[in-house]
Parts: sequence; C-alpha cells; structure tokens
Amino acid sequence: MDTMEGLHRSQYCAEVSEADNGKEVVLCGWVERRRDHGGLIFIDLRDRTGIVQVVASPDYETVSFKKAEQVRTEYVLVVRGVVRMRDTDTVNPKMKTGTIEIRCEELRILNSSKTPPFYIEDNIDVDEKIRLKYRYLDLRRPEMQNNLIMRHKVKHAMRTFLNEHGFIDIETPELCKSTPEGARDYLVPSRVNDGKFYALPQSPQIFKQLLMISGMDRYYQIARCFRDEDLRADRQPEFTQLDMEMSFMNQEDILLLVEQMVHYIFKETLGHDVALPIHRMTWDYAMENYGSDKPDIRFDMKFTDITDLVRDTEFKVFRSVVDNGGQVKAINVKGYAGIPRRELDGLVEYVNAYGAKGLAWICFMEDGTLKSQVKKFLGEETLQAIGEKCGSQTGDLVLMIADKPAVVAASLGELRKEMGRRTNSIDENKFAFTWVVDFPMFEYSEEEKRYVAMHHPFTAIRDEDLDKLETDPGHVYAKAYDLVLNGVELGGGSLRIYQQDIQQRVFKAIGLTPEEADQKFGFLLRAFEFGAPPHGGLAFGLDRMIMLMLKRKSIRDVIAFPKTQNAIDPMSEAPSEVTKKQLHELHIQLEEDLVKK
Repeated sequence: MDTMEGLHRSQYCAEVSEADNGKEVVLCGWVERRRDHGGLIFIDLRDRTGIVQVVASPDYETVSFKKAEQVRTEYVLVVRGVVRMRDTDTVNPKMKTGTIEIRCEELRILNSSKTPPFYIEDNIDVDEKIRLKYRYLDLRRPEMQNNLIMRHKVKHAMRTFLNEHGFIDIETPELCKSTPEGARDYLVPSRVNDGKFYALPQSPQIFKQLLMISGMDRYYQIARCFRDEDLRADRQPEFTQLDMEMSFMNQEDILLLVEQMVHYIFKETLGHDVALPIHRMTWDYAMENYGSDKPDIRFDMKFTDITDLVRDTEFKVFRSVVDNGGQVKAINVKGYAGIPRRELDGLVEYVNAYGAKGLAWICFMEDGTLKSQVKKFLGEETLQAIGEKCGSQTGDLVLMIADKPAVVAASLGELRKEMGRRTNSIDENKFAFTWVVDFPMFEYSEEEKRYVAMHHPFTAIRDEDLDKLETDPGHVYAKAYDLVLNGVELGGGSLRIYQQDIQQRVFKAIGLTPEEADQKFGFLLRAFEFGAPPHGGLAFGLDRMIMLMLKRKSIRDVIAFPKTQNAIDPMSEAPSEVTKKQLHELHIQLEEDLVKK
C-alpha cells in the first residue's frame, strides 16, 4: 500500500468550491463509489464533510489511472489534483460540490477494504444489532456523522454560554462511595482495599453540593454517569449529562438562567428561537390534566374528570370505583367518532397494558345519535352530560377510564398520546417546552413499605410544608422542577437542603436511622456544619436532548458507541468474562466456583 509521504491534506472534500477553480488540492477520504467509463474513471471521494468527484484519466497521469482501476468501495485514498468546473450538462445540483470536480494528478491507495456488511449511506434498512456490531462503519454514514457533529456543537454552545455567565468547569470523582438510594450502582472492587468497593456515580450530586460549600458558587460539568437499571429507548447504562449548581440564587433565578441557556443552544445549533418565558405548570396540574409529569403539550386533549357525573349512576363498574376512592376521567378525540369497533376493542387491550381493567367509549355520530357500550347502564342523558363537560361536538369520540388515580393517570395518559399519534395531532416539527414545578417531596414505595424521595433526599422543601414532614409526608411538596420537551424530560433539579437539622429530618422521613444516615452521608452532614450557602441546580440529559433536537427515536443514534437494551456492546463484546487471576487479585470468587468446591 502507498503512504502519504510528501503529501499533506489541503482541505476537506466538501470544502472545495468554485473559488478554488484552477488550484491544486490534496484530499483524503473513502471511496463512496467508482464508475469506469472506459477512458475515464469517476471516483466519489467522501470524508466527514461530504463528497467530491475525482476524475482519473491516462491523459492526466498514467500511474494514477491504473491505481484508479484497482479502487473499490471504501478504499482509503489520498488524491492530488486540480479543481476545475464541470461541464454544464454534468452539474449535480444535489451535491454541495456538484459544480466542480478534481482532475486527478496523483492517486495513492492508503488501504483497501472488504465489502461492508451494509451500504454506507443514509436511510438503510439494516437490523440495529448489525449496525452496532460494525459501529465504526455505521458511523461513516453521513446522518450518523452529522449526529455526532451536532453533539459537539451542542456541548460547545453549552460551554460557551456557561463560561460567559461565570460558571467554572470542575471535574468530580468517578470512583465514589456507594449510596444505594434510587437506581442500582455499578460497583467497582478495590484491589488494595480487600472486601471494599467503589461505585460509579449515578450523578455528581453530593460533590457539586460540596463545591457550593467550598465557595465555588457557579459550577458545571459535562459528566459521565452510570446506572445499572432496565433500559429503554431513552436510557443507557452510561450516559452524559450537563450538571450545574449555583449558590445564592432562588428558584426563579435558576429557571430564568436555564431558559436563556436553552434559547442560546437551540439558536446556535439549529437556528431555532425558543419562545421565552417557557410555559410552567405544577406537578398537580400536569398529573390532573395529562396523567404525566412530563406532558406532551404539542396537542391538547386534556383529561376531564367526570367522577361527579357518574357517582350516582346504576353502572356498578363506575360506582364501585368511585365508592372505593377511585375516579373516572375522559379524553375527547376530535373527529374520531367513526372509529371501527375492531379498533375500539384494540384500544381496550392497549390500556390493559398500563393497568386499566377496561375502557368505556361514546361516539357522537354525525347524524346526531350516539353510540356507547355503556349506554344502557348510564342512559343517554348522562352520556350527553359527559360529552358536554368534555367539550364534545358531533363527530367526536370520548374515551373513559375508571380506576385508582394512579392507574387512570398512567393508562389514560398513554392512551392520550396514542390517540394524538393516530389522529395526526402531534406536530413533529414543533419544539414544545414546559417547566413542571412543585413536585411532591416523597412517594410511597409499596415494595419497600416506606416513603422514598421522588427526586432525591437533598431536595429542599417548600417553607409552608416543613411542619408536615413528620406528620403528613405524603402532602409535602419540594422546591423541585423539571424541564420537559415534547413529552420527554430533558432535565430536572431543585433547590437543595443546606441546613443539617432539616436534612436529618428528611433522612428520618425516608426511614434512615441517624446511624444509617451518618454511614451513607456523614461527610455531607459534617460539611453542613461549616457554613453551607443556599444553593440549587439541575442536570440535563445530553443524549436525550440531542435525540430530540435531531428528531431521532433512540438515544443510541446520537451516542458514538452505545449499548443495546441488554446493556451489551455487540462490537467490543462487553461485558465479558475476566481471568481467575484478575478475580483473585480483587478478592472475588464467583458463585459457580464455590458450587464446584
């Protein structure tokens, strides 16, 4: 194979333009395609910026022409040549460099290539496992390279904004103390400390609070975080977040600063103006009207509570739910009364998956009649009253679920999103932001039979709710906030507890004894004794944000080397077994080896 000795790349392929006409250039890249027209060979040379056409001919240079005859797809080349204008009838308006070409004076083959397992082009129909196994080839495709370039631009915009607003980039440890409150930790055995383990950070939360106590009053970090949890399209075992913390700022100050940052990022990277101020709603309002603390507000279709209308009916299903503290809520689907019965039956199965035991419906037909499988139980008058309360008109469909509030919220919330998709009510080109504020401080865990922190136990409590901490924790609200985009949580944060006595009370509320609290968080509690300032912050999921900005369906499309939903890397085959020597050095013995003994 040839080398690059004596040649130095002058520019990237798609940077060559009409302004370079007549100039000599040196370009490097991969062969997109090769076309042999007898006395002329055309090579589309590709790098991360795009494609340029190279023309080889024995009339220009014989040795390079013979090498061009050997070239195949994905060979790596360096080409020296002269830029010239294409003939008018050969101009390619679909290419950025479609008006020029490179007359090849010298061609060197730096490396050959096997035939790739899939085409190196956009919009390929290839199983994701194959793409991940050959990720280095997948990343050659223009759309994937553009995703990573966008990721770079977003991080650059974040850093620029925060640097200009007095923030300091500080790294925090990745080998930390395990504090199993929330998702599972990834544990790292310590070779030099027999029987002890580090944990990879789920977030830099405690360290950034300690930085506030240290006086570094505006901190940020683009941090790697790790959670050993079940995966979905928007989750990875290792992920990246923009982490921020600020001292001497109230909630309003923080929200306004973050809004300005979001506006700056979207403007700099997409040219999109985010409308400010960003819409806000309380957690209670979000759950009451959307059944979710991350509502998609690109379309309406809010919930309507019809419990009072059906409380005294003869319909036993509704009455028993209401009598047992449940509720009945509905959504109005505009113009969908003509839904086939088979599709209605499918919707019943759909909500079953989210815990609902059934689904009632009313079709307000175009001829003025109404259809409902519960008409004989509720009567037409009640059905009309339900339609009126839901704002229904002729041609609309009302869907109703009766159950415990949590089940209604989950199932009707998912049904709302599904009907938004089926009715094409969702504007896929829209960026709809909202803040969700005033989260409950605690939620009750049926599994653990105790209250756990909804965000984390360092979240500050609303002043008016402090008296309820010991007596009524289920009605204590936090100074917490999430930023939601198109029904996906972009990031969340809160003001923090900075007084030791309040922090101890919160630990007690989630069932931690003073001894357990000291064992897990003693270093933080001790730091509170030395003048902790009021502080707060938040973290943005960088992978998730870029996924939404690029309108991708999975964060795996915006991460260079992601894991599968089983937390496996098909390319490097991680995780893998390790040698017995390594295990011995770490003082670890596998269960299967113990059984053999």
